[in-house]
Amino acid sequence: MRHLKAGRKLGRTSAHRNALFRNLVTALIVKERIRTTLAKAKELRSHVEKTITLGKKGTLHARRRALRVVHGKEAFLKLFDTLSDRYASRSGGYTRILHVGNRRGDDAPMAIIELVDREGEKAQAAPAKDKKGKGKKEDAGAKKGTKEKKEPAAKKEEKPAAKKKAASKDSKEGDKPAAKKSTASSKKKSDDEK
Repeated sequence: MRHLKAGRKLGRTSAHRNALFRNLVTALIVKERIRTTLAKAKELRSHVEKTITLGKKGTLHARRRALRVVHGKEAFLKLFDTLSDRYASRSGGYTRILHVGNRRGDDAPMAIIELVDREGEKAQAAPAKDKKGKGKKEDAGAKKGTKEKKEPAAKKEEKPAAKKKAASKDSKEGDKPAAKKSTASSKKKSDDEK
């Protein structure tokens, strides 16, 4: 039985696994968005959230504990300055995992793990919501009355036009060899040529 055995081994030794997560935590803090496998992203989430919580505490003991995980001065300063201020009012849930399909070589499920409330994300999200909301309301009134009436008429008009275009193409391409033609049209042409 596998009771109380939490965490993924990821096919690595414990030292290799610890080094992997130290590197991933540092990369996520610096870049705020990384692409990795889904299993690593799910396991990384708990490591990052614990590290950001240490950054929010800001005590000497928390700094020393964070130094065990985070490598590099840039990541360490960002953790205790920028990220601790950004997530001061948030109690957990600092990361988001987005599924992005499977990797080409081995078909492994891939994911993007990112920090929520990123600086670039806030600037893009606010105008997008306003535009979407206004566009839907304006288009909804115009689409209800006009689309339903115009679509059937437009479909009827398109069908004869498409047939005329196909007929004109067949007559123009009579001398040219064609890669794909229907059998009925090719039989007619062969009869016409005889």
